[in-house]
Amino acid sequence: MRIGIDARFYGPSGKGLGRYTQKLIEELEKTDRKNSYVIFLRKQNFDAYVPGRKKFTKVCADYQWYGVAEQIFFPFILLRHNLDLMHFPHFNVPLFYRKSFVVTIHDLILLHFPTMRATTLGPIAYKVKFLLYTIVISSAIQRAKKIFAVSDFTKRDIMRHYAAAEGKIIVTYESALPVDLRMQENDREKNADALAHHGIMKPYLLYVGNAYPHKNLEALVLAYGKIKTARPDLSLVLVGRYDFFYSRLRDRITANGVHDVIILDTVSDDVLHALYAAAEVFVFPSLYEGFGLPPLEAMAHGIPVVSSDHACLKEVLGESAFYCDARSVQDLAHAITTVLDDPALRETLRSKGLTQSARYSWKKMAQRTMETYTHI
Repeated sequence: MRIGIDARFYGPSGKGLGRYTQKLIEELEKTDRKNSYVIFLRKQNFDAYVPGRKKFTKVCADYQWYGVAEQIFFPFILLRHNLDLMHFPHFNVPLFYRKSFVVTIHDLILLHFPTMRATTLGPIAYKVKFLLYTIVISSAIQRAKKIFAVSDFTKRDIMRHYAAAEGKIIVTYESALPVDLRMQENDREKNADALAHHGIMKPYLLYVGNAYPHKNLEALVLAYGKIKTARPDLSLVLVGRYDFFYSRLRDRITANGVHDVIILDTVSDDVLHALYAAAEVFVFPSLYEGFGLPPLEAMAHGIPVVSSDHACLKEVLGESAFYCDARSVQDLAHAITTVLDDPALRETLRSKGLTQSARYSWKKMAQRTMETYTHI
């Protein structure tokens, strides 16, 4: 088969979607000796991917995600390459692409949080965008040969909203990057230097991800503010692409008089590893997730995790996290304090977290994806 993969999200700039797409392609290169692949990228990430095998070629398709050009012109490039199957790793499938394809649905956040707080657009523009979103995702689910969901929660969520998904959904879990804990220990001094370069000198709580409203970071900041009164040596580190939402959060941090909050723009994988390795507690207060990769990555680094009790996170993290009602600032603060104050609990969470994170594998994800390709 000649298979295309839309890799315009490829790499760190694509956040979770970028990591998923990158690891899928890397693992397919290692395991698939039968099919050939055409990898479609944008100019900004074209050089980031270097094909490792002759059956993998790359093509520039420099169309902005969710744009008009994506819908009108991208299909022509796809048709030009005579594909037997196309894999879109996100819901934004061009409406006019009519050949066989599979699609990955990571979550239905826009259906659950369609509020003006989650956009920088004006009211009319947002309503138009939301209408187009519902049309595009509904069309993708209706026409897809198969749908990959990244958790059972996401599978059930899709089924609740789209009857056309019946019998099409395959669950392919994501995974944390492997961590060599011995190397992590050996790099302790190097990691400390990297953190100091970013102004991180105190013990800290860590969050990694964007600052969209459903991530519930305002509650985290307020909970940290309560804890800070009794722990003046503690800081809070937030890591994510600095955009409108982080800027707005920064304003609210200032307005609430909360101190020692460090916001880091997108960092390299080496710095991210250093941040995970030295954190006191990783906190993930999100109110909705399709999978929840950052807390799993924290577990792989041996860091105890405090998480919201959202159903998807409980599915993915199992009994390895300390859960709380993250809608309650008081409950969130109590959960963080409990983990900080109890060494035995911290060690239990650390041990269980290492075991839980090891259950997931990008190799397994890619193998199941490849098996699905070949049976269409």
